[in-house]
Parts: sequence; structure tokens; C-alpha cells
Amino acid sequence: MAVQRPTPRFVGVTSPTARRAGAGGATCQGLYWTTGNPRPPVAVIANHYNVDFAEHYLAPYLAARGLGFLGWNTRYRGAEDLFILEHALIDIGAGIRWLKAEAGAEKIILLGNSGGGSLMAAYQAAAGGDRFWKDLGSRTTAALEDLISGDLYVSLNAHPGRPEVLTAWMDPSVTDETDPTSRDPDLDPFEPRNGPPYSPAFITRYRDAQRERNQRITGWARDELSRLQAAGIPDRVFPLFRVWADLRFMDGAIDPSARVCPGCYAGDPATANRSPVGIGRANTLNTWLSMWSLETSACKGAERLARVPLPSLVVQSLADQGVFPSDARAIYGALAAEDKSLEFVPGRHYFEDDEPARERLADLVANWILARV
Repeated sequence: MAVQRPTPRFVGVTSPTARRAGAGGATCQGLYWTTGNPRPPVAVIANHYNVDFAEHYLAPYLAARGLGFLGWNTRYRGAEDLFILEHALIDIGAGIRWLKAEAGAEKIILLGNSGGGSLMAAYQAAAGGDRFWKDLGSRTTAALEDLISGDLYVSLNAHPGRPEVLTAWMDPSVTDETDPTSRDPDLDPFEPRNGPPYSPAFITRYRDAQRERNQRITGWARDELSRLQAAGIPDRVFPLFRVWADLRFMDGAIDPSARVCPGCYAGDPATANRSPVGIGRANTLNTWLSMWSLETSACKGAERLARVPLPSLVVQSLADQGVFPSDARAIYGALAAEDKSLEFVPGRHYFEDDEPARERLADLVANWILARV
């Protein structure tokens, strides 16, 4: 007998705070994956700050196990430099509303994969009444107060929070944010005399300097925004250099795991750190303050996770080159849920290295979900 293959259905809806594009595109778009039953009672939704999750790798695997899977995108897919958290949460809410009203889903599972972990936690915190958002007008407030809660939360190879991951990856030896060649050799992680291996004293000084760099940019962004707005200019874009410098990329003894070291998602860290490719490489001032700033962003993981009481599963793959065992433990510890589990499994970030690993992961996630719905 032929085995039915998962089939995706295109979904496009507008958001309460954004109209359909002039060329016809819906504000929020994605693919809804099902197998056999086109209206499964349990559905997963996965979303990221800017990465396109429509064809998320887990979609066909979980659909094959009887779950609906909405690979969802907000208005910020491919537009990281314009991200504003409040509107992203509203766009996620539009996807969940579609699952309930149009797809017949009775139970909603929030899948927070990679950067999406803290985003989906922020969504659930807001849906549960955490009023951390900024006042962006009555229409935005009304939409945020009307978010539908999820039923379960899954953290999969998730970064603790957007400000946390950027700061952990930042090269603090940058002395001039307008010049990618500027450096303080005493803080340069690629200066041989500094390591690897890195001494405890260097690690402490380095981490302090990373936080200081984040704070310097925040102070400048706030002042620059005030200056521009006084002149009638609402915002501007600015570049961010050298963000592939987490000491864990070069020193496998820090937060040990089965990852390739030296290594990062972009290959060799020394080469990647000099390239224009990386998270946060371009931002508006408002986006920096909304997403990346340690001081002002509401995308910080622990603060939102503490407002997620849903039954929660935290899964961490041991060969991940950008999320580490301590990150998974921190997420697990921060979750407010009484029913929560932490699982370490073989594989890389997206389990792209091993088809059987993806199958095992799908079994783990599906069995955990189905045991609770």
C-alpha cells in the first residue's frame, strides 16, 4: 500500500497592523503541512525573527506523524534590519488564529527553533498577559491583548535570547564601530597570545567587554535616534561588524560538546568574523533597541521564559556549533513550567548531517506532544 506523503498548502493572511502589499503579497505567509487528514486537531507552528520557516525541516516529519505543521513567516522574513517585536508577535497571532478558525486545530504547539525559541516564548508570555511591549498605538495594543495562547512549548536548539546570542558572539576588540579593521589586540580572540586555550581571566575580561560593546551601541542608538527625530527623521540604518567571535567557537574546552571546533555556522570563525555575513549585520536604530540591546530589548530569553507555564520540552543537539549545552540548561531552568523535560540528542543545529537523527527527533517531539494532548 502506498504511503501518503505530507503535502504543503500555501497560507497567506494579513496582519491587524499591516495591510497586504501593493503587489498583492499577504503580510504573513507560510506553508501548512498535513498527511491524510487535512484538518488534524493538533498543530505545530514554527516561526523565526527573520529566517523563512515555511519549509522547515521538521514539517514533513511531524506531518507524517499525524500533526499539522504551519511553517510561518511574519512580515520580517528576510528583513531582520527592520524588525519590531510587537508587530512580529501580532503576526504570529494571525497564524495561530488561522490554525484555529480555518484549519480546525484544537491544540496549538509553539515550536521555538534556533532564534525562534525566544520569539515564541515572547509570544506566549504576551498571550498569557505579560505586558512587556511598548505602546505603539491603540490598534497595536488591541491586537496584542487579543493573542491566542498556545497549549505546549517546544524549545529546539534555541538560543537563550536575541540580545544574549549576539552579545556572546560579538568581537569586543572592535574599537570603532564604523571601521571593520579597528581592533584592540589585548581583546582580540584571534591574537595567538590570547589563546586558545583561553585563560579564565581572559574569558572574564572578554565577556565583560562584549557586554560593554553592546551597551555602547545601545547608548549611541538612543542618542542618535533622539538627534534624528529632532530633525524630523524617524530612523536610519547602520552596519554591525565582526560578530563571529564567541570564544566557544575556538575553544572546545569551554562548554564542551561534540561540536566541530574551531567552527561556527559560517565555517572558520577567523574568516567568518572578517566577512559581512552575520546576525545583526544591518539594523535600524529602533530594531537595535527592540531586538539586540541587552538594556532595552524585550527579546531576552529568561525574562519571557519565566512567563511560560505551558508544559515544555527542551531539546539540544550535541554537535550544534552555535547553541551549547549551557544554553539548553539555562532555558530549561528559566521556564516557569512544572511539566518540563530536557533532552540532549546527537546531531547538528538543523540535524542536516543525519537523516536517521531527524527521524529520531521527530519521534521524540511527536511522542512528547501526543502524550499531552
